[in-house]
Amino acid sequence: MKRVVVTGMAGITSLGSDWASIEANFMAGRSGIRRMDEWDRFTELNTRLAGPIDDFAVPAHWTRKQLRSMGRVSRLAVGAAEQALQDAGLLGNPIIRDGRMGVACGSSTRSTDEIKAFGNMLLNSVAEGLNANSYVRMMPHTTAANISIFFGLTGRLIPTSSACTSGSQGIGYAYEAIKFGRLPLMLAGGAEELCPTEAMVFDALYATSLKNDAPQTSPRPYDNGRDGLVIGEGGGMLVLEALEHAQARGAHIHAEIVGFGSNADGQHTTRPEVSTMRRAMELALEDAGLDAAAIGYVNGHGTATEQGDIAETLATHALFGARMPISSQKSFLGHTLGACGALESWFSIEMMNRDRYVPTLNLDHIDPRCGELDYLRGEFRPMHNDYVMNNNFAFGGVNTSLIFRRWA
Repeated sequence: MKRVVVTGMAGITSLGSDWASIEANFMAGRSGIRRMDEWDRFTELNTRLAGPIDDFAVPAHWTRKQLRSMGRVSRLAVGAAEQALQDAGLLGNPIIRDGRMGVACGSSTRSTDEIKAFGNMLLNSVAEGLNANSYVRMMPHTTAANISIFFGLTGRLIPTSSACTSGSQGIGYAYEAIKFGRLPLMLAGGAEELCPTEAMVFDALYATSLKNDAPQTSPRPYDNGRDGLVIGEGGGMLVLEALEHAQARGAHIHAEIVGFGSNADGQHTTRPEVSTMRRAMELALEDAGLDAAAIGYVNGHGTATEQGDIAETLATHALFGARMPISSQKSFLGHTLGACGALESWFSIEMMNRDRYVPTLNLDHIDPRCGELDYLRGEFRPMHNDYVMNNNFAFGGVNTSLIFRRWA
């Protein structure tokens, strides 16, 4: 068995594309949520809230040839991957192109402009807007494939399009590929581009926030006054590396991944199950060889949906008890779907290494139906922890749990 470490981290969000900018916004209590006036044309869509990245632009050095196979979701994924490789000191290094590096990455919905064009073909019998790259931009594994092609990665390619666990499954499966000695390097994470269809998915379930005239007050994970989630967008990527490989090249190590658990509810497509959510966390602890008492902080999924918040916190309480600190950065960014597992893993590592933890924004009155936990709210919480856990739960009953260890 190989030990697996994180040597590169990066992300693109509505609050910035580097930790210093993102943390400054966290500390100021400033969210990336705004009213989407451009959605007013969708008269049957009730929510008007989202967390868009309004200032995203592709780097000037990307070529037209590289860009033509990438929709927005792939551009976010590749952009985050490029920054993560730079952080790891591997950008441009030939060792990533000789079969030693693979990629595990996914998204919930890929690029919907291309889906719209194919739909137009079926509805109106015209091929307007379709070209040789249309399918590549909309295929389920578009993020992983575009990362592999952009950087010339010839190792394993693992698509993880599993809704809200796409990013965390990408990290987990990449960790296992290295742990079991299949290859020493992986790019892992997830991405999502913002689309009103994503909001409509939750709108149809009466699960979106309707605080359209007060965007900074929503979403409200774990709060008794929550009224639903808010969709966001972004991309997050980690560089994972076998410990001996990282040490041999003198790499800076951010953290070690020591545990991964994933399972399925096997009950309902959208109703979470407390018992299997708890079991996913237990699987991560068993993989890490740790007792529950070792974990010092849980980065919660915290979508601000009634069923999700309650089930998740009851499962967390059942395993850890009332002493466990928990918070959700979706309160700042909205639900970034396929990107959230990767972004929140990055945030977890940054918080652990800096001994200061981000509270949940807008958490004023804890829902009494939620599990009894130490909910972080208000100011940043100073804590020193050797192990932190990041949990994500997705439609289809997919559960993931990752454990990161401080690198001394």
